[in-house]
Amino acid sequence: MSGESGQPEAGPSHAGLDWPNPERNRAGVPGGVIRRAGAQGPRSWIQKVLEQIMDSPRQCVTPSEVVPVTVLAVQRYLLEDEPRDTVPKPPLYCYDVTISDGVYQEKCYLDPSLNSLVYQNILKVGIQMRISRVSCLYNEKRIGQGILCIDNVHCGETSDSISLETPFRNRAHQEKPERPLRGGKSHYLALWNNEDPYGDIWLTDKQPEEHNFSDTKIISLSHLEMTWTNRRNFPALLVRILHKSKLRYYGKPDKKMIEPYQTFLEVADSSGTVSVIMWNALCPEWYKSLRVGLVLLLQDYSVKKSYPFRIQPVPVDPQIKLISTMEICLNLRDPPTNIIIIPEKQVKPEWRLPKLNHRFTTRSELDDMPGNCICDVIGLLVFVGRVQRSKKKENREDFWSYRWIHIADGTSEQPFIVELFSTSQPEIFENIYPMAYFVCTQLKVVRNDNQVPKLLYLTTTNESGVFITGHRGQPYTYDAKNANRPSTSQAARVEIQERNGKRHQDDEPVNSQYFQTTSTNLSLSNKIRILQGPHANPVAVPQPGASVQTKGIKPGMPSIFNRQANTNASLQGKARKTISDRWESQLWREKKFGLIDHLHYSHVYPESIPRKFMFEHRKFLSEQYNSQPAKYVPPEGRPPKLDDFKSARSLGHFEVTILGLNHEIAIDVAFLPMYCPEDIRTSQIDTLLTSMNYSCAYPQDTTGNDRLPGPRAVAGDIIKAATELDRVHIVGILDICNLGNNKVEVYLHKIYSPENTS
Repeated sequence: MSGESGQPEAGPSHAGLDWPNPERNRAGVPGGVIRRAGAQGPRSWIQKVLEQIMDSPRQCVTPSEVVPVTVLAVQRYLLEDEPRDTVPKPPLYCYDVTISDGVYQEKCYLDPSLNSLVYQNILKVGIQMRISRVSCLYNEKRIGQGILCIDNVHCGETSDSISLETPFRNRAHQEKPERPLRGGKSHYLALWNNEDPYGDIWLTDKQPEEHNFSDTKIISLSHLEMTWTNRRNFPALLVRILHKSKLRYYGKPDKKMIEPYQTFLEVADSSGTVSVIMWNALCPEWYKSLRVGLVLLLQDYSVKKSYPFRIQPVPVDPQIKLISTMEICLNLRDPPTNIIIIPEKQVKPEWRLPKLNHRFTTRSELDDMPGNCICDVIGLLVFVGRVQRSKKKENREDFWSYRWIHIADGTSEQPFIVELFSTSQPEIFENIYPMAYFVCTQLKVVRNDNQVPKLLYLTTTNESGVFITGHRGQPYTYDAKNANRPSTSQAARVEIQERNGKRHQDDEPVNSQYFQTTSTNLSLSNKIRILQGPHANPVAVPQPGASVQTKGIKPGMPSIFNRQANTNASLQGKARKTISDRWESQLWREKKFGLIDHLHYSHVYPESIPRKFMFEHRKFLSEQYNSQPAKYVPPEGRPPKLDDFKSARSLGHFEVTILGLNHEIAIDVAFLPMYCPEDIRTSQIDTLLTSMNYSCAYPQDTTGNDRLPGPRAVAGDIIKAATELDRVHIVGILDICNLGNNKVEVYLHKIYSPENTS
């Protein structure tokens, strides 16, 4: 940080003096006031460090005493270009870290060279860390003001006792809304993506208000389409919201916009439907208050020619005209838009505003639907996967957040499989759990009938919305056409309970709902597939902490199969017994001591094992499979341990060693097939290769009163079948999951035996 000047404005001190509220301009935001503490009060390590910086001729100092401090918050924002920058830089996301020394709290700027500690989830809320080097980023416009910068740290373990009662040394850091320490942005971003609204700038209190229409001139959308190019002023629009998109953050370092957000609304009246774009500061003010189905009165808007490459969502009513030649723009200024939510009780039939028309689809109907169709689903959640992230673009810090979920509606043995991306509804996305009623709208069908097994799942679109609690009053409940659809979720609950009652033994919880968790010491799961479909790029298996680079795949041969399973693990803490079955090829015995490199990635961490769901622990479990929060939240009571929850994988997992064709490199990976004795298929899986291609293991068909083989017998059959692949050349597809905190897992997703191995 040496030699770098800062831009923060003045801020108050918390050193016994009452300073005025800070000023703010486009160049910066308030910084701390560095003054010596008075004699009164306990001594603070933070205060000592600030005084040491003042007494030092250097900007960067090593604290005379290094004591552990607790991390209370890690908050992210985009830093703008400095005035002296002539060449635009790629987006630089910065982090403000709030620490506590037991006397004071202080918000500090994290040097960007330490950002990787956040990416790897080493620096996170709730831990203790020791700061070994600090500096001060001074405000050159005001004397005695600056920001404490963290230049070097050692991160420790999670603290057992954390107090949130310590005051901020600088009262400016307690102001609402919270402001980043540097740059001109007025708010923080969500910690792990840019789509979710985060912080107290996002208002939720906009309420419907009755309007006197006697003096309001209203124009229809179709009339506006024909006349807008010849108008200077536009009459009001009276429309209903049919679709609402997720947020788009378009901030860039060279853009000086305070709140660079954008969202699309598809609105309609009796004459047509059109896209409405809400810009910038209007998004924090209105986004969370607007929902599908509301009736709006829009005044003082602007109109422009529509963007030619944007694809509008499919109209809810095919008879409504789709207006694609213009767009309605809502801004805080130029002109300042006026938005009024009209109460539903004031909506008159003569306005002929369109009704919502949801496309609720049952699971039994999904099998016959073509790809790319749009549908809505409702049912019970029976599986909730952990949050994962994928990069939007290479060499960038922008990620998509998503998770996999299963929804049962009682019309089929198979659930809906949904790839659920963030829909700018973090309050729902982060709080879903099995056995909850769940509605998801505007899903797209993804299918490929040419591959084995056939591919069929649903994925969210830009206009998707999710609902999990408080279904009363939601827009889909007013849709007369679909009034009986929610009964499918009730049928699902009855059907699932009946199946569970037959399936489980007396000492097991009677439910099959389960989830895949992420431990509280993890932030996310970054998943990379070595090969996925015809358009994917192969990548190399990374060493822990190394970057992933694109390289060719080397086929190999499976050499070892070793099964590991824990039994009798329950919340009551019964004794555990480890079951192990093993096969090792003769080739491996000959070659394993002469390898150039042997990569070990077969360990399966507890947070990667799907667990049986227990409703009374839903809050604890929800925290486990979510990303790390930006602010520390103290636990309620004494939380249980993740290992106390029964695994949903009765087969355990297999450790597979694959030997390279040149017999120089080997890699250990994990294989986690699902064992489902209650879902026997007509086409049985009788070879190990087929089992891996399906990632499942099914027992053989039985007749009469023959008892189905248990998971241990099936696992033994898999081990025996491994001998079929001795010295067989295979091509493997591996899933590489970076769990954070220097933990990496590699899973065998699928293997192929190429017909031509020349």
